[in-house]
Amino acid sequence: MIVFMGATGTTGTALLRSLRALDVPVRALTRTPHRPLPGAAGPHDRLVEVRYADAADPDSLRTAFEGADQLFLAMANSPAQVELETRVIDIAARSGIAHVVKLSAPAAEPASPVAISRGHHAVEEHLRASGLTGTVLRPYAFMQNLLRLAPTVAQGLVLGAMRDMPCNYVDCRDIGDVAAAVLTRTHLAGGTYTLTGPEAVSHPDLAARLTELTGRRIEYVDLARDELRDTLVRQAGMPGWLADHVVEIQQLAVTRPEFPTSTVTGILGRPPRTLDAFLNEHRARFR
Repeated sequence: MIVFMGATGTTGTALLRSLRALDVPVRALTRTPHRPLPGAAGPHDRLVEVRYADAADPDSLRTAFEGADQLFLAMANSPAQVELETRVIDIAARSGIAHVVKLSAPAAEPASPVAISRGHHAVEEHLRASGLTGTVLRPYAFMQNLLRLAPTVAQGLVLGAMRDMPCNYVDCRDIGDVAAAVLTRTHLAGGTYTLTGPEAVSHPDLAARLTELTGRRIEYVDLARDELRDTLVRQAGMPGWLADHVVEIQQLAVTRPEFPTSTVTGILGRPPRTLDAFLNEHRARFR
């Protein structure tokens, strides 16, 4: 049995749809089991068992993990992420789970300039020391997060702090497909996979593509990192730690030029979804 956390998130929803397409039964864990689960066919989906679990509630995890042998671990970034994910891994190990697939992040290193990536590194190391088979997925920027730009695109602007450096984007549906593959093909277990789309795209190039897509002039405005952080906190209402993360991720692209990998193609036997296709699919959101 595959059990997975993060069932209501963007990646979790994509994974659920990928596993259902493969006709694989799963147990989806959520803190709100009474709500409709994105990605499921409905409340009586024969392939999806929904259970309550909360990473802050060890008893709920022990109950939810009963009878499972694989775990997909994806949790929202937060200051408590390391504490919560290491607890989940420890309980998984004591519950008989043998294989954990962890959703991580680029630059997951002890000296990473991105604080959340340092946290992911700590969790990865804990997973390696747990005695479980650990598979790590390190996706770059989610294409789905670009939908958050819609309010400023409506004003003719894309804001950032990356100058003209390229950024790797990946469609969460490709992450879901890769996660489903490593959960269902034993020879892929135990690897560390860096996931990107087929090209790295700069913010000026993104603005040009949105200009062509919308028929309106969209301009990229490059801000100092402090200006971007202030904008995210004051105008977008982000908590400070999340605004810091966004700025750090953008600065990572400046200090470490990004290039696409062939990992998605190698695992899935097809090319990853393109940014142009994603933007066109969501054309109405940017108008």
